[in-house]
Amino acid sequence: INGHDACRELIGFFFCIKHLSLYLRSLNKCNGFNTSFDLFHRTNAWPFIQKGVYQHQRGQRKGKPYDLSDFYIGANLTFRSVDHNLPESVKQIPIFTLRVISIDEATLCSSLLYCLHTKWTTSGRCVLYFSKSVGIFRETLNKRGVRVVTGLGKYFRQIDKNRNGFLAQSAFKEALKVFHLDMPEGDFESIWFILDDSKSDKVNYGEFMHAVFGEMNEYRKAFVRKAYMKLDFNKTGSVPMVDVRKCYCAKKHPLVLAGKAAEEEIKSSFLETLGESCSNANEVSYSEFEDYYEGLSFGIVSDDDFVNILRNSWGI
Repeated sequence: INGHDACRELIGFFFCIKHLSLYLRSLNKCNGFNTSFDLFHRTNAWPFIQKGVYQHQRGQRKGKPYDLSDFYIGANLTFRSVDHNLPESVKQIPIFTLRVISIDEATLCSSLLYCLHTKWTTSGRCVLYFSKSVGIFRETLNKRGVRVVTGLGKYFRQIDKNRNGFLAQSAFKEALKVFHLDMPEGDFESIWFILDDSKSDKVNYGEFMHAVFGEMNEYRKAFVRKAYMKLDFNKTGSVPMVDVRKCYCAKKHPLVLAGKAAEEEIKSSFLETLGESCSNANEVSYSEFEDYYEGLSFGIVSDDDFVNILRNSWGI
């Protein structure tokens, strides 16, 4: 999905009778800035997904209805775009995914007291496969995570002629060779078996990268989104590189504070690396911006340290 849709914020409700609905939070512009109001204080929030009973469209629980255990921070919810009155940009994708970025923990816990159950499915084994593959590339990602993630992201977008986010198995194997990422054939086949649940011999390359490398947690992603939305205040999903240059601040970078590098040197290095990952040298899409920080995240253990980098760089 394009950057504009990727940054949309939705508010959803799951009812214990297994009905689900999602609403798009309206945004009003005030002096050039977007101001959001609580859903319950507005009358013009419109349903993004109508109230109803929905089933998983992908993964090991495909065809099974959503239940309380499916809702947690970082969970993916999948829907058929044809079943809903959605923006045309979303309708282009047969199965679209929504990521849960926050949740009412108190209400969830009280509801679980009534619906408590434990399950162990193939999805549990999926985590083991993914964790193993992440371990294979841990050293590589710690050393050159930004270059690998941004480079692969750009590579996949360039060869994605249909622009739908899906590529064949041969394309992924070739990409791993191009970037000198050696993965045992058995591990690759295991991951492919899990991701290619439709048996179409095509997989979403964003999901493939997350499965192979892992991904930063939602706490970190929230600050990445906040930084990008500060740059993209019109919510177009694309930011001119000149605006990135204007807003990026290297004053509090560790090397600058230690007197080992000048501010302009750090800024130029950042812009060069980010620019190399962009399909258009004059602008940065949300996915390209996120790829940069996804790669940077691998080498930073502490969430606070990662967030401070974003705070200091973008003034958020």
